[in-house]
Amino acid sequence: MVRLTRLNGSEIWLNPMLIESVEATPDSVITLSNGHKYLVQERPSAIEQIVTAFYRRIGLVAAQAGKGVDR
Repeated sequence: MVRLTRLNGSEIWLNPMLIESVEATPDSVITLSNGHKYLVQERPSAIEQIVTAFYRRIGLVAAQAGKGVDR
């Protein structure tokens, strides 16, 4: 689960595996695969970083190439 902030300042925890799309309209709208939509304060680029970090933590995305690799 990843923690995001609703427009009213409250926290919302979403399963990033269910995120289907993220739009900036100008607020960020997250649409899940079940059709639910959420408005959040974070910009799409920040959401991308949060979701990528989640995928790295659970081992679905490898570390960036060239970082931490001895050559």
